[in-house]
Amino acid sequence: MKIRVGMGFDVHQLVENRDFFLGGIKLPATKGAVGHSDADVLIHAICDALLGAANLRDIGFHFSNKDSRWSGMDSKFFLKEVTHMLDEQGWKIGNVDCTICLEHPKINPYIPEMKKVLAPLMHISEEDVSIKATTNETLGYVGRFEGVNAYAVALIIKD
Repeated sequence: MKIRVGMGFDVHQLVENRDFFLGGIKLPATKGAVGHSDADVLIHAICDALLGAANLRDIGFHFSNKDSRWSGMDSKFFLKEVTHMLDEQGWKIGNVDCTICLEHPKINPYIPEMKKVLAPLMHISEEDVSIKATTNETLGYVGRFEGVNAYAVALIIKD
């Protein structure tokens, strides 16, 4: 049995009058993330963790923000495709552990719904998806509510 671990990180600017997608769901918020796709930092970090673990480069390599096909794309599509790439290489996802850093809205009430959305896309159970939330204690761009970031670690397994 072969196991690998990958780490992912993503960051997006927050602006007024934009929808805020996080963990595959739309959250009620006064600001939303800016990006070429729907700017879901959590899914993007998970994709990078999975791709990195499998040595398949990163999300930008596969879904370039210079390619108009991905403009406004629902990031759940990317996670589904990344899972398929791993399946083709014989990898199974063991688990993912994620941290979202954001001042508001508070994320904890939405974590169960995020897990319900994300787990099937990766062909794993909800108990294999860990999502944690923290603030930046009002420091930096996160603290000023100018941006949001997410970190993810993924374990993949090949028999």
